[in-house]
Amino acid sequence: MPQPRKSQISLSDTPYYHCVSRCVRRSFLCGVDRYSGQSYEHRRAWVEARLLFLGSVFAIDICAYAVMSNHVHVVLHVDMKQAQAWSDSEVLERWHRLHKGTLLTQMFVKGSTLSQGQLITLDDTIAEYRQRLYDISWLMRNLNEYIAREANKEDDCTGRFWEGRFKSQALLDEAALLACMAYVDLNPIRSKIATTPDTSSHTSIQQRIKSTKQNAATTTLMPFVGNSRQDMPKGIAYSLKDYCELVDSTGRIIRDDKAGHIDHHTQPILQRLGLSDEQWLTLTTEFEKHFCYAAGTEMMMNHFKRHTGHQRIRGMGKARTLLRCA
Repeated sequence: MPQPRKSQISLSDTPYYHCVSRCVRRSFLCGVDRYSGQSYEHRRAWVEARLLFLGSVFAIDICAYAVMSNHVHVVLHVDMKQAQAWSDSEVLERWHRLHKGTLLTQMFVKGSTLSQGQLITLDDTIAEYRQRLYDISWLMRNLNEYIAREANKEDDCTGRFWEGRFKSQALLDEAALLACMAYVDLNPIRSKIATTPDTSSHTSIQQRIKSTKQNAATTTLMPFVGNSRQDMPKGIAYSLKDYCELVDSTGRIIRDDKAGHIDHHTQPILQRLGLSDEQWLTLTTEFEKHFCYAAGTEMMMNHFKRHTGHQRIRGMGKARTLLRCA
């Protein structure tokens, strides 16, 4: 039975979430349909562009993504404090980039004079918009509805394009976050539609590698900011170089279809995560298989279970073996 979204999102436990949307009946979103021969490859660019655009509007950072033939993976970071710090004008400017808003919000933006009663109503509306701008469900809604309309328009049809709801997994600690990001980035390699991360089209790892080669920052993705330290900027507390090398090394092992060991140059990041080569390879090839609504250490999963009202959460056994110190 589907779980209500409030039992899958708990910002008091973690701001990081892995979301997956799948096409209805597993029909093709992108790529070439092997039954009809029809190519939908250009739709990958639709999804990627829309997702990165939404990341620039919402107080939600894009950590990783992969646009596959019939589903989309994205790892998100919810920045509630950022949304709460925005002025009323900035909240409305951002919301109007997505929706028309109301007559009152349009009047306010244009500088029209509002009565006291209208200002009270406007304050309530702005508060609602502010909350939506750090709501994962609203981001996924703005992604999926836009792509569905464009695809149905192109196919000259109506009806549902996506399955009813997107799947959400809470990533409760650094090991779960990095393993899930790598799992997402390596999707095309596991599916054998790419051989290396830099050839994995429409993925976050390809964009990060391109930016690294061009010696430019990836302003559209949540940055890697190096080792954890006091007064560090917002970002993922690891080196981008270490992460890219680790994903590349892992991808080559997966692509070769054989057991292997991570290159010794990339092992320090695994040591910091407290994971062995074997644990890492299992997580980056079978992450969704072992975890449902949340992933993290057994202690963190128990906290999440209590805060979200779950009686039990699948994956506790694997948390003991895969997300514990090696």
